[in-house]
Amino acid sequence: MAKLNKFTMQDTASFSAAEAFLASQNIDLSDHEYTVLPGFCDVHVHFREPGFSYKGTVYNGSRAAARGGYTAVCTMPNLNPVPDSTEHIQAQLDIIARDAVIAVYPYAAITVGEGGRELSDMEGLSPLAIGFSDDGRGVQSDEMMAAAMEKAKALGKMIVAHCEVNSLLNRGYIHDGAYAKAHGHRGICSESEWRQIERDLALVKRIGCAYHVCHISTKESVALIRAAKREGVNVTCETAPHYLTMDENDLREEGRFKMNPPLRAKEDREALLAGILDGTIDMIATDHAPHAADEKARGLEKSPFGIVGLETALPVLYTHLVKPGILSRERLIELLVTAPRRRFGIPEDQSFSLWRLDEEFAVNPDEFLSLGKATPYAGEKLLGVNYLTVLNGKIVYKK
Repeated sequence: MAKLNKFTMQDTASFSAAEAFLASQNIDLSDHEYTVLPGFCDVHVHFREPGFSYKGTVYNGSRAAARGGYTAVCTMPNLNPVPDSTEHIQAQLDIIARDAVIAVYPYAAITVGEGGRELSDMEGLSPLAIGFSDDGRGVQSDEMMAAAMEKAKALGKMIVAHCEVNSLLNRGYIHDGAYAKAHGHRGICSESEWRQIERDLALVKRIGCAYHVCHISTKESVALIRAAKREGVNVTCETAPHYLTMDENDLREEGRFKMNPPLRAKEDREALLAGILDGTIDMIATDHAPHAADEKARGLEKSPFGIVGLETALPVLYTHLVKPGILSRERLIELLVTAPRRRFGIPEDQSFSLWRLDEEFAVNPDEFLSLGKATPYAGEKLLGVNYLTVLNGKIVYKK
């Protein structure tokens, strides 16, 4: 039987589950030592079904998640049809029941068609959705967001906000910083993100609903959320691995470096790291967003926003943050496992993954299980290879 190591001393349950499972199975892992990690939870992914299966599917997305060590994910509602009614979300739930290899919890839309003009059937959707989000679009109307928060509070559900002020975007597509100016690109200003967070926090303070901010990327966002938490506002937030390990200095003229929000300035990345370390930022989510290869081959300006991240998240974070001693192992597990499950009410499961953390590999997108392959880490050498993911006694990934 393989020699197993705990990632942290708190991983007793997943370690025991791994020992028991391997003892009951005829799986040859005897040549190496493996580190046991609990199943990760990502509260922000795009699986593209229904409506955009040429970009990604529930089947491929959930398999990619399992390869990355994830056993629970929450899927965003920018689909066709948008899950703004019980009929529409049921179409998605049927696909999940048929094809998902891990636990998949869908969001419902805040507004009809994510159009920002009329609330979705929040009452009917509430029992079927993990929360409410118009991800991909910010809710522009103060009155509409306030109404959504009031309804969500009454239903005991969370508002999960993509924060973006449309009038400040100016058709930008990368950060409005030094790289954009040097290379003649239209920039997205930081204010387009933090200004809407500022508005929403004021609403939450008045209304008192549970509120979660998606993929924060700016130093101002960190400062606003830190101050709100000190005042007792019911807010949590996430950032993504790429915002913690890259900034505008890493940009290249390729679509695989284009995401929304964009890679910001060095000082923004440093502020995000500080927010991770002091608890301002509660969790790390990938914003896994697959697109077809030809779509992402159109450069920074013309490619759609979005990169994939489920299959590289742990290696990126381990290589860049844990191995150098920037982030503790215990804090990483809090960010990837404990905090997202606790905040979103996602049950603990009997899950684990087995990693050879000191095994180096070069990121090869052609090997991804995700249909989308666009990643800014292509070709980079990282540490950490997953050999097995098990959920509730069933193998969901094996190398």
